[in-house]
Amino acid sequence: MRFEAGPDDLLHSRFALSPAMELAQVLRRLCGFDRHSGTRPSLDRFRPAFERLRRETELDAMLALNYAHGGPNFTAWPPSGLAQTWADDLAATRATPLRVARADIADCLRRRPTAEPRVLAVLRSRNVVERIATALDAAWHELIAPDWPQLRAICERDVVHRAGLLARSGWAAALDGLHPEVSWRDGGIDVRALRSRGHVDLGGEGLLLIPSAHIWPGLAAYSDSPWPKAIIYPARGVAALWERQPPAAPDALADLLGRSRARLLLALDDPASTTQLARSLGLATGAVGDHLAVLLRAGLVRRARDGRSVLYGRTPIGDALAGSSP
Repeated sequence: MRFEAGPDDLLHSRFALSPAMELAQVLRRLCGFDRHSGTRPSLDRFRPAFERLRRETELDAMLALNYAHGGPNFTAWPPSGLAQTWADDLAATRATPLRVARADIADCLRRRPTAEPRVLAVLRSRNVVERIATALDAAWHELIAPDWPQLRAICERDVVHRAGLLARSGWAAALDGLHPEVSWRDGGIDVRALRSRGHVDLGGEGLLLIPSAHIWPGLAAYSDSPWPKAIIYPARGVAALWERQPPAAPDALADLLGRSRARLLLALDDPASTTQLARSLGLATGAVGDHLAVLLRAGLVRRARDGRSVLYGRTPIGDALAGSSP
């Protein structure tokens, strides 16, 4: 697939977050649609809750709408921006007109038919949208919500990094490292290894770029309505999160700085705000601000304003100290 981009597309492209897509990725994996199963982290810790949700809610009706290369559109509408919340996504699903949901359901069942009576009773009901939304809400709170602050912080930091590259150096720099299958070439964006091999004109509307935690190591691209043209890609730094949990601060560095300040220094490989650091490390925002103030006075970090956010990053001395940790 290739997205053809013109001057207006560069101006109108934007970033967004999608909690609903994170849930969709996890549910697809749990019900067996995962072509990257050999490289992704295990979801075994979700299995007991997932099986209980299947017994106690009508989640199976939503799962029945997944097929090999896709799933229902009305359960994950396009996000509007970086402030998107699960409440926004759930409201969008609940606002889906019945005729739109029925057409979406019919399309999914054509691709992967089911004869399960319990499932069909839900999918044929007049309140199918509300019933599926209720099941998804239960799944969100059981499976995603506990980890979402940390995952959201990773996605936000990815956006800060790429938006800065885009502003300073253009599309080629912003797309560098987005994914091995994505590259900028001759005024367009190539997305290799996806089923569609055609050319898609962005038509001046730009491209929606959505970092994701659970799509790693894959990616997805949307080129058909009702979605805007979009690429969903693994957020920068999420591979390290899934491949191994971040190590605790080394004892020597923790003895020197204190364990929380050492963790903060090690977490600043990329610039981040106080809120993002608090989310990713599970610390109170006020405590993070206090620790950063100490690191700032010590010359180990610096701060700079980016729009309405204040971002912290390591100084060369902070890099040297963090890099010397075993």
